[in-house]
Amino acid sequence: MTALTPARTAPDLSFLLDHTSHVLRTRIAAALAEIGLTARMHCVLVHALEEERTQIQLAEIGDMDKTTMVVTVDALEQAGLAERRPSTRDRRARIIAVTEEGAAIAARSQKIVDQVHQDALGSLPDADREVLLRALGLLADGHLATPVENPRPVRRARQGQR
Repeated sequence: MTALTPARTAPDLSFLLDHTSHVLRTRIAAALAEIGLTARMHCVLVHALEEERTQIQLAEIGDMDKTTMVVTVDALEQAGLAERRPSTRDRRARIIAVTEEGAAIAARSQKIVDQVHQDALGSLPDADREVLLRALGLLADGHLATPVENPRPVRRARQGQR
């Protein structure tokens, strides 16, 4: 640090949230890989089981672009876990339907994701867990609920030193 380095007046919230989110995602990805799924595949299966949804709706829920969504659904179809079908509500629309095997894998993958989350929270004292979850919920539903429009896409920072 040099004399020209600005003094921090607040904790680096961006780093803390980004780093912990990244590590959590890598742990989930590694755990799901053991049963042959990616986090995106898990997301599509779970949300397609909730109700009849189109590929576009599932892409929005999973924050995926069209290309990524197509690749993900193609992989699910090849694995026999989901299939594209005409919607029962709108014959022009196609939905992603989860097969019986896909539903069984989704149940397994949800248990895996839940366990990774429990392990992360379990590393905190009980009282801190409740405070963290409440505070993150307040941020996610309040001040940080909606991204700000930006002409330049915001990319994830390189991981390294703070």
